[in-house]
Amino acid sequence: MVNRVFRAALLSMAACGLALAAHAQTPAPTPAPAATPAPAAQAAPAPAEADPVVARVNGEAVHRSDVQRMVAQLPPQVQQMPLEMIYPAVIEQLVNSKLVAEAGYKANLAGSPEVKDEIKRAEERAVQRAYIQKEVQSRITPAKLDEAYQAFLKQNPAQEEVKASHILVEKEDEAKAIIAQLKKGGDFAKLAKEKSKDPVAAEQGGDLGYFTKDTMVEPFADAAFAMKKGEVSKEPVKTQFGWHIIKVEDKRTQPQPSLDEVKPQLEQQLSKDIVTNVVEDLRKVAKVETFQLDGSPMPKEEPATDAPKAEEPKKN
Repeated sequence: MVNRVFRAALLSMAACGLALAAHAQTPAPTPAPAATPAPAAQAAPAPAEADPVVARVNGEAVHRSDVQRMVAQLPPQVQQMPLEMIYPAVIEQLVNSKLVAEAGYKANLAGSPEVKDEIKRAEERAVQRAYIQKEVQSRITPAKLDEAYQAFLKQNPAQEEVKASHILVEKEDEAKAIIAQLKKGGDFAKLAKEKSKDPVAAEQGGDLGYFTKDTMVEPFADAAFAMKKGEVSKEPVKTQFGWHIIKVEDKRTQPQPSLDEVKPQLEQQLSKDIVTNVVEDLRKVAKVETFQLDGSPMPKEEPATDAPKAEEPKKN
């Protein structure tokens, strides 16, 4: 089953040209001059001990990094399999790819218009990525990050939190009886463990921990946030879950996240804004012409008319 799924994935890759494209950039042992790939398409060589040779095809080395690149192109369900399980099939496909690529070089296909066009498009994509990365890295300065962090804090002000415990019962009479017991000195945590219908909180003596107002149902939240620290609700509070007796243990202002905690989020947003600005700036100084799918000129846009046309007088 594993081999069938894996081989189907490899065949799909081969049909789409992915398996060959991943390795066509590596020249054959004696290629023609035109077969040399563009510099941007070559990966930086890794030290031998860090990237060992895992196969040789007519003297051409296949490295562990080649295996890793091919695995990264496979469907997610295949990538999740142990590498040892799929390794033989990966090596087989890499060997096949090397053999086909070598045959293509010998047939002088490296200099064909189709291959040159594909290399050119791959080079353009690599240059695009490199340029965007350079611009993003140079523009995300500590000052910009701090500015974004201050804006984040203003947009996400610290909220009040309440630490409360509760006892949940089905009927109002039960809740009132428990409140009466508490007024006589009953232990809230003990009664919560004995009587509460909320099994999770009951295990903790009714403790719900800290929460903000928007995380609880409205009647419960309104009651809890209106109470003082140490206070127990004088009347039961009804929600769709039943009747609650609430005890407010503590109140505090929720601590805001530090810069380090939100830094990845801020960098992602700044990156999006920078990419948008980069493209807009390039378009401002560029001469761009667009045409219809058949190459004919785009139809001229009619000027917008805000004012409605006056109705013609009716003829008698």
